[in-house]
Amino acid sequence: MHEASLAEGIINTVVEHAGGAKVQQIFLVIGESSGVMGESLSMYFDIYAENTLCEGATIEIEIVKPKLMCKACGELFVRKPFSFECTCGGEGRPTDIGREFFIKSITVEEHSKE
Repeated sequence: MHEASLAEGIINTVVEHAGGAKVQQIFLVIGESSGVMGESLSMYFDIYAENTLCEGATIEIEIVKPKLMCKACGELFVRKPFSFECTCGGEGRPTDIGREFFIKSITVEEHSKE
């Protein structure tokens, strides 16, 4: 249910940065390990965006897979099921990759200069 408050926060942030222009699209980056459910976030966004500059805007979500870093060779890699082993045979340790949650960019309607 925390997606509801996240949706409100996104709307507030986007409206603050839209310069009074109608928002057409919002690009988000969400890591698979962030605990944020994209579908739920989109649903709440549509509800809370009513009567704001974000009403009718679409949300594009870039999903980031979690990666481990090998202790032996330093390689970043996506963990295979039931294994923390790197291709070099070393053991991977968790990183912050895959925990992201941020607004990457927004697209707004252009105002005509008449």
